[in-house]
Amino acid sequence: MIDLLPVLRVLGMLTMLFALSMGVPLAVSWFAQDGVWQVYPVAMGVTLLVGASLVVGLRRYKRELQPRHGVMLVSLVWALLPLFAMLPLMLACHQVGRPLSFTHAYFEAVSGLTTTGATVLSQLDTLPVSVNVWRTFMQWIGGMGILILAVAVLPLLGVGGAQLFKAEAAGPVKDTKLTPRMTETAKGLWGVYALFSVLCALAYWAGGMAPLDALMHMFSTVSLGGLSSHDASFAFFQSPLLEGIALVFMLLASCNFALYFVALRKGHWRGFWRDPEMRATCVALLGGGLLVAVLLWAKGVYGPLDALRYGVFHVVSVATTTGFATVDYLAWPVFAPVFMLMLSGVATSAGSTGGGIKMVRMLILLKQARRELTRLVHPNAVQPVRLGGAVVESRMIFSVMAFMLVYGGTVVVLSMALMLTDLDPLTAFSAVLASVNCTGPGLGSIGPASNYALLTDFQTWVCTLGMLLGRLEILSFMALLTPAFWRR
Repeated sequence: MIDLLPVLRVLGMLTMLFALSMGVPLAVSWFAQDGVWQVYPVAMGVTLLVGASLVVGLRRYKRELQPRHGVMLVSLVWALLPLFAMLPLMLACHQVGRPLSFTHAYFEAVSGLTTTGATVLSQLDTLPVSVNVWRTFMQWIGGMGILILAVAVLPLLGVGGAQLFKAEAAGPVKDTKLTPRMTETAKGLWGVYALFSVLCALAYWAGGMAPLDALMHMFSTVSLGGLSSHDASFAFFQSPLLEGIALVFMLLASCNFALYFVALRKGHWRGFWRDPEMRATCVALLGGGLLVAVLLWAKGVYGPLDALRYGVFHVVSVATTTGFATVDYLAWPVFAPVFMLMLSGVATSAGSTGGGIKMVRMLILLKQARRELTRLVHPNAVQPVRLGGAVVESRMIFSVMAFMLVYGGTVVVLSMALMLTDLDPLTAFSAVLASVNCTGPGLGSIGPASNYALLTDFQTWVCTLGMLLGRLEILSFMALLTPAFWRR
């Protein structure tokens, strides 16, 4: 409990910071006159009150956060912030006569903040515009991680950010400092994120989207979230130009933002192109897109140009864990949707806004497997695992192997839990995989033409847990369950 108190104090600060973000849908609702502006001051007031109570009540527990504190705080933030994020959704939907249950509201909030892009809502085009803005804005907040933003802001309030950054940063490489101070690193990453956001919104607007549509789809694109303000998703626009713009920014957001930061800071891009993870990410996404395009053309589903358009767009969309769709790709040859869903587990880089196990882990595993095969032939050979010219430490290799074991076990256990409720195996497995990878659309009954509303409350909670575990990269949460974590 003593360790928990300073964590709850910082959680209060983050909650107050999060309450301010509700000003965005409030402003949109006020100017758009969508009839639900009153719900946002209520939700904001409740969130501020809870956050202020924690900060004031625990003001004596001010100390530098240790690694264990960072793990605790990250887990609490992603589990508890959706409780406040769901308030505007529940209140607004109730006001327009479309009541939302607690289960569905929490699921929608978790889906937004974890950038999963799964939804239980339908008739999105008739929802108050501020509700759709809030749904997509949550993705933008969660894209880079509200905790990394906090690393840049909370030091001003006397809270150190190093342990937050290490706990929140995605992927196995968390100790590399881009700048001498973690605060400057977080500001730099958010600066790149903000730059891409502005460019993406302007590109959508110039490409023909209405200003609010451009804003909402920018939120969903740079965060690789994929929620849309239309039931038809990206098919609503029927524009190859807009699909091309989305394709470019999905590819940009799937690469490590730290590479952009270093390249912009030093003024050259040579190190960017030499990064093995970035090259592997681009090859997987574009190569996978061309493979599916050739398959669609060879099977006679589309002509060559349409096959290239739809194949590349949907592979990049699903594999980057975004989830935009312009057609129901479940009607394609079965290889294509299964291949895209599997690719979503590995095709994004560490340090990007995507989900899954990250490409760097896959590269380390492949190189380790190659080393073991060499040892079968040459038992005494010394062959260290190298990535980008640097030797990968044994500690990191073991960490990656442990992560992969827990990742696989999580997918199997949650899939079996869904099948225990008589959900068909294809839907159950794809729902869990899409949730843990933070992808959104799955296969079977939860494909791009449908949503998660057909699931029971228990099934919905299983998918919610999958999204939270995926966003926390599983091991952070699992550490909380070990007795050693709580031992002094």
